[in-house]
Amino acid sequence: MWKIGIIDDDRGVLQGIRRAIPWDELNAEWAGEALNGEEGLEMIQSASPDIVITDLYMPVMNGLDMIEQLRQSGYAGKIIILSGYSDFEYARQALRLNVSDYLSKPVSVPTLKSVLGQAIDDLEKQEEKRMKQDELIQKLRLYEPFVEKEWVKSAAAGTLQSSRLQTEIPTPYRYWSDCDHTVIGIELVRDQRAAKLSLPDWSLLRFAVSNIVSEVTQEAFASFDYTDLHTNRSVLIVHSDRTEKDDRLRERLEQLGVRLIDCVQSYLKLKLRIGIGERKKSIGEIGSSTEEAFRVIDLNPQPAVPGYDLYVYTRELRSGGAGMPIRPVKLYLELAGAIRTSQENQARKIIMDYMTRLEQEEGITKSYVGMLAGELWGIIAFAFYEMGTVLDDIFSNDSITREITELKRPSELAEWLGAKIGIVFSSREWGGNGKHRQAVDFMMEYIHEHYAEDITLAGLADKVYISRNYLSMIFKNITGETFNNYLTRVRIEKARELLMEKKALVYEVAEMVGYKNVPYFSTVFKKITGMNPTEIVK
Repeated sequence: MWKIGIIDDDRGVLQGIRRAIPWDELNAEWAGEALNGEEGLEMIQSASPDIVITDLYMPVMNGLDMIEQLRQSGYAGKIIILSGYSDFEYARQALRLNVSDYLSKPVSVPTLKSVLGQAIDDLEKQEEKRMKQDELIQKLRLYEPFVEKEWVKSAAAGTLQSSRLQTEIPTPYRYWSDCDHTVIGIELVRDQRAAKLSLPDWSLLRFAVSNIVSEVTQEAFASFDYTDLHTNRSVLIVHSDRTEKDDRLRERLEQLGVRLIDCVQSYLKLKLRIGIGERKKSIGEIGSSTEEAFRVIDLNPQPAVPGYDLYVYTRELRSGGAGMPIRPVKLYLELAGAIRTSQENQARKIIMDYMTRLEQEEGITKSYVGMLAGELWGIIAFAFYEMGTVLDDIFSNDSITREITELKRPSELAEWLGAKIGIVFSSREWGGNGKHRQAVDFMMEYIHEHYAEDITLAGLADKVYISRNYLSMIFKNITGETFNNYLTRVRIEKARELLMEKKALVYEVAEMVGYKNVPYFSTVFKKITGMNPTEIVK
């Protein structure tokens, strides 16, 4: 309800106005009254009325002085002057103090009702505007982490504009300007086991890899950032003190690479190939370190550590790999971004521009075109999957594999990819929505970070401002599985990791991933993994 306060030195006027106001009709209530401006200030301070009706000529403190002090103190409510004098100068000063209306005594009930109704209508519009602004601020805060992560991804891909680096660095990453940066390129090997994984399973494994990488890296380095590249490749940017010697940093990075390979092999039974780019002093050079990290993986030189697919890019390798094009990390990021934002023409242009440049280079072999085609198709498939479209439902794997083997030149690859993208965008299966994708991204991120808590679809619906039923449909459409199924899979995946560490008992692990009922946890665990939790801890 709206609160109305009345200030007048005539008690009869106070009582008369109070009786005349149609409180119920206006959805208003009496807040208080005062006999002069000084008492009025005290009443307003304690009762915080939304509307103040005040006289001007009063003892101790007149109405104008009171209004001026109210405005100086930040009072934003509506003020209506009710005076027995029609004084132009007073009216002029009242306008300067943002007074809503200036009425002369005696005032009729219809006029009083009309003026108060208009004031309340203005207040309701202001409140609606404020709520929309608050909602917008909440949404900005909600999606701010995603904006920051995209900035990190752009830095890794080298797509940040140098002229804006100093002014547009997100606050959490300002310290980058005082560090050196080295990129560790991480490639999940698509062996026979990995090739059989569905996109949802692949997505879950990427999450598991990111967890392992983060946990292992923080043991060795105080500052680092991890981001994926929409493929089987991801990037770890290590920020180091500029006073650290190159040899010592390289040794530490190699030790980290070995540890990452061992941990992913042990916990996930997946193979990693790791490349380490050169150390860079500026943020704008991080993209070059990324290209070097993946290029050294492709060059496949002598491993830095015997027995491990771990390679370090050096100046000596530059001339050795001169005939081999640099892997297009920037292309991967821009292409995935165009698809995720439903920009079909932009996606085509990105492909065509790159392939036109590649066509001019020497040493482009049929095998390289086939390799590039496979990687780009993987990126396109995953980007569409993130938008809710599974390309396996549109194209058969056999036909895609056969068509890729027939491609010989970059120009043929550009034409082939453009045609496929056109088919997908025009397909009835295509229903991508950027805002929906953002909401589901947030939900997935929230699940990964709060899986041990009591997470409900209704609770997340409140956070993303989408109805529960509609959000359930969006989540299923984009991820291919229900919200509850996804939450369960994340919890069980984390439980499996914890059990393999053999640092906690089964009932402890169950509680750590959000299950209070241990028998139920064991049942779900076996259903998903095919094993009892006790078989892992033995």
